[in-house]
Amino acid sequence: MIELTENASKQIHKMIAKRAQGETGLRLAVKAGGCSGFEYTFVWEAAPRPDDAVFELEGAKLFVDPRSLRVVDGTVLDYDTALISRGFLVNNPHAKSTCGCGVSFSV
Repeated sequence: MIELTENASKQIHKMIAKRAQGETGLRLAVKAGGCSGFEYTFVWEAAPRPDDAVFELEGAKLFVDPRSLRVVDGTVLDYDTALISRGFLVNNPHAKSTCGCGVSFSV
């Protein structure tokens, strides 16, 4: 299970409306890479894939493939509204360490 905060939900709605390209949700995936071993990727998607888990708050949808879900299960997805560090924040309880830039992590 992944929890979306109110800030993340609002940002997903805002970006989908601004983009106006037919997307219905945001995909969170994990791929090998970065200086700590794994990194998060975000992609706007028109629809979930058949085997995706779909998490939703107030109509904002997050799609996660089964392989990525094993690594991010229990995560809280937030959105930082500060001017300097604006962006999605992934609070992953499985991350044992993160790199200095906060983009990659190890499990």
